[in-house]
Amino acid sequence: MVALKAGEAQSFSRTVPRKYSVFLFHGTDPGLVAELARQTAETLAKRESPPSEILRIEDADLENDPDRLIVELNTMPMFGGGKVVRTTTGRRVNGPMLATLIEDGPPSASLVVEAGSLKASDALRKAFEKAPFAAAVACYADSSDSLEALASQMLREAGIVADPAVTESLVARLGADRGLSRQEIEKLILYAGPGATLTQADVEAIVGDAAEQTLDRVADAVAEGRGSVAVIEHDRAVASGQTPQGVLLAVERHFLMLSRLSALVAGGKPAREAMRQLRPPLHFSRQDAMATHCRIWHEAALTSAIQRIAAALKAARVGEMPEALIVERVLMELAAQAKALTQGRNSSRR
Repeated sequence: MVALKAGEAQSFSRTVPRKYSVFLFHGTDPGLVAELARQTAETLAKRESPPSEILRIEDADLENDPDRLIVELNTMPMFGGGKVVRTTTGRRVNGPMLATLIEDGPPSASLVVEAGSLKASDALRKAFEKAPFAAAVACYADSSDSLEALASQMLREAGIVADPAVTESLVARLGADRGLSRQEIEKLILYAGPGATLTQADVEAIVGDAAEQTLDRVADAVAEGRGSVAVIEHDRAVASGQTPQGVLLAVERHFLMLSRLSALVAGGKPAREAMRQLRPPLHFSRQDAMATHCRIWHEAALTSAIQRIAAALKAARVGEMPEALIVERVLMELAAQAKALTQGRNSSRR
């Protein structure tokens, strides 16, 4: 058995001792969880000849075939080679199911599982830490040192030169989610071009404030009816230092601004002209999203949503339930409302 800390995870995912065949990646950084799970699956596949098949099975795949994950783990490809099965914990692919899968020994195929933050007492984490053929890998938020190492490596591989002050400025704008940090650095590399010398102006022009962008993603997902995405982005924001109440306050600000925009549009102003009258001013990069949301949400629905957010914030302050649970529930409820509004609008057009 092995329970790895975050500092050991990168090298482990690139080497993977052969005595391990099932893997659990968990923690507060969804981007790092996904990155290390992918690297591990690729390492396992490449070391076989022919390379192993990598198969992804999620909750939706078990709706009509509940035993598919078990079957895939215990059958091998017809034409040789191994198999690596990747999955993510959810409603069907849950802790008890996965613990049962490994309690009698390793399956025929390798198994790579992605999960969220798990306490040391969590049954799934304990099962993977206990099994001699399993590894549980903690994936926690990047520190400034690990972000600097990531940025320096990516810039070096792209042939881009950056002095320490510019790299420091770049790192200060990155967040605690590995996947999002990579995306921001990749955008900067694409902008600068191979062999360029990176400047402070380049960083300021391309890399936005990561915390603000994460909050925008939560608000966008809620307003557009993408509930599961809203919860994931909420978790990312919390992992980067926001509180659940802080995330919900950002969503409230978005809906209040959307309400002001909706009132202006209802008064006869074109949406783009109305946006120019919003205070505080709306950044140009947010205008398309705001226009989309204005088409989905009418004034009465916005009033209802704002009242629901205010009630959730009050409940979170009282503390009778965990604030994260309260916030995630209202995010899902608002997203469901947005989805219903969108479907109703589409039906009326037919």
